[in-house]
Amino acid sequence: MAGIFVTGTDTDVGKTHIALGLMAALQQRGLCVAAMKPVSAGCELDGSDGDQGLRNDDALQLSAQSSVAIPYRTLNPYAFEPAIAPHIAAQVVGVTMQLGVLERACAEIENQADVVVVEGAGGWLVPVNARQTLADLAVALRFPVVLVVGIRLGCLNHALLSAESIRARGLTLAGWVANEISTQVVCVEENITALSQRLLAPLLGRIPYDRQAGAERTAASLDVGPLLESISVKP
Repeated sequence: MAGIFVTGTDTDVGKTHIALGLMAALQQRGLCVAAMKPVSAGCELDGSDGDQGLRNDDALQLSAQSSVAIPYRTLNPYAFEPAIAPHIAAQVVGVTMQLGVLERACAEIENQADVVVVEGAGGWLVPVNARQTLADLAVALRFPVVLVVGIRLGCLNHALLSAESIRARGLTLAGWVANEISTQVVCVEENITALSQRLLAPLLGRIPYDRQAGAERTAASLDVGPLLESISVKP
């Protein structure tokens, strides 16, 4: 399977923003790119597509950017209304999320595209059920991982721990993105330099703070060349 697993150092670090940029950059290389949001919370009921159900804004953005039309329930198999940790939201409604469901959905999407961009939820070790996390899904898919680092106080520890955990599971950290999520952060240059020296993976891009930036503008700040060396793209 050809794909990329996008994770983050925490929630609200811009994973969707970067995933959309990566998709656009790969599409600019002539690739057919699809997306998947395996698990989401903070959803709203919507039936505008003729299929009434819970919809997540991040997942809808990924769907709109995709090169092919993927049924929402395949793109986002587990969607929950409360904006809380997904496994807790699942418990509230009596659902037990299963990795097998997510793997099959991803395989279905992969059959329709050159590359699948899978965006996780929260950080690297967000629980899926009582025993498994989204890291276990990444291991099952065997996709190289892109780590989105929200540049703020604490990001050094969060990024280095995440990278260590990714590698400990036998996965490839294909690259990382420095996402400037605020204009109020101090020592931005020093933080990015410290991470560049320690993460031992390509810096795919430094994304300046811009709430209005769309996928194309974000793509302009990204270098997906190193990713293409890590993924197996169908001829």
